Amino acid sequence: MEPHKIVSQEEWLAAHRAHLAEEKALTHARDALSRKRRELPWVKVDKTYTFDTAQGRKTLSDLFDGRSQLIVYHFMMGPDWAEGCPGCSFLSDHVDGALVHLAQRDVAYVAVSRAPLEKIDAFKKRMGWKFRWVSSLGSDFNYDYFVSFTPEQRAKGKLFYNFTTIDSEMDELPGMSVFYKDETGDIFHTYSSYGRGGEPMIGTYTWLDLTPKGRDETHGMMDWMRHHDRYDEQPEHHSVDGGCH
Repeated sequence: MEPHKIVSQEEWLAAHRAHLAEEKALTHARDALSRKRRELPWVKVDKTYTFDTAQGRKTLSDLFDGRSQLIVYHFMMGPDWAEGCPGCSFLSDHVDGALVHLAQRDVAYVAVSRAPLEKIDAFKKRMGWKFRWVSSLGSDFNYDYFVSFTPEQRAKGKLFYNFTTIDSEMDELPGMSVFYKDETGDIFHTYSSYGRGGEPMIGTYTWLDLTPKGRDETHGMMDWMRHHDRYDEQPEHHSVDGGCH
């Protein structure tokens, strides 16, 4: 760590008062952006999607679990993957504590992957998670929401992701999608976020951002982060466009 500027208590207070003004401005800007997000147009979901769950085959409507709002986390775990994406796992380590609070605000949460349910369940058990996690294997769901890609798409090296075309040959990428179900049962896609859009849900980063060393990353989370049961091992190497964050 580089040597840092040391000042008097008075100078410290003056610098922190000025910084607090910027932090408050950011908070107000975030509140305004959130209002704009809620005002975005919706699109009706006309296709019927089904998923393999621990309770049998379920539709997208079933996943609302009696609530009107549904958050779907597109967890990177393809059909032939041995385990889930480390970056998606990092985010998912922060989910369980929020579930009871989300439920009180009419919000259901579910993770969705194309891996078969037995692989999902085994990895979920290993990680000790409680949130619902279902399989979209055999469904168009992941493809329609631009987080899974066909061999033909990958062969071109150009994928439509995060509302634009990117250079990548990945088979899976992360994201979140939000849905609303009205009183008649109609479902609407209200919002999706990809890439670093899920970062605000990672509380560990919020804590690290308060510290002198910060995130201490050169190329991103894959510099140091790994599955929480593997911190005694050397980190694996992942490509920067691996999409695990």
